[in-house]
Amino acid sequence: MAKTWAKFPYADKKFVYTAATLKKAWDRLHRGDCEPFPKDAAVVDAWIAFHAGDFQKAAEQGLKAGGAGVTVANKATAIYANYLEENEKTKLALFEEVAGRAEQQQADEPKNANAFYWHAYALGRYAQGISVAKALAAGIGGKVRTSLEAALKLAPKHADAHIALGAYHAEIIDKVGAMVGGLTYGAKKDTGLKHFETALKLNPDSAIARIEQANGFVMLEGKKALARAEALYAEAAACVPLDAMEALDVELAKSELED
Repeated sequence: MAKTWAKFPYADKKFVYTAATLKKAWDRLHRGDCEPFPKDAAVVDAWIAFHAGDFQKAAEQGLKAGGAGVTVANKATAIYANYLEENEKTKLALFEEVAGRAEQQQADEPKNANAFYWHAYALGRYAQGISVAKALAAGIGGKVRTSLEAALKLAPKHADAHIALGAYHAEIIDKVGAMVGGLTYGAKKDTGLKHFETALKLNPDSAIARIEQANGFVMLEGKKALARAEALYAEAAACVPLDAMEALDVELAKSELED
């Protein structure tokens, strides 16, 4: 991690938690990923850096702490790469790094839902970066699905895994069509829509659940879904962020509405 990462552009004092205030806000902040509150003070510090938007510090501290710290490092690296890294090559390399670490974490902690979730997230974003068609040809689609299903088996209320699985079904149908998508990759429109719905039920304050659902509707239903998608984007833009990651989601929704 020699290169200095880009700064989080929406720094806000209210995103800076202490160990005590973080513990209080934890359930709401982690409704998406079902991550348990850490037992190790060093890991708590890494999460404080993450929620404040200091993603590089969060990743470095998480890796140094090891154990549950690996999850913070993976989340910080993946969120940073997705939203703030401008260089395409660097972005893909960061996703590969997360996928590799998460795979190792799965071997070390086979009951850790987020070891499977961040593996799937990183591979999914990597696939979008190289083109979904190329990724499917390389067999990445199957790995994403397997890891997401494993995450949901371990944590059925993992809203973010529901979002990602919804996106998996939508992206595949969008790229290869419903018939090939269903036969070759097990992608089904109804299943995708159900995952998006479940995610919003589990995490009703989530901007990203609305954004991904909107994108999914457009991929699955084309032009006739545009009005519904726009309404979801407007709801996402109106969400009140409680940390840096949520702020990035809300700003993404705002920028989509402006386009």
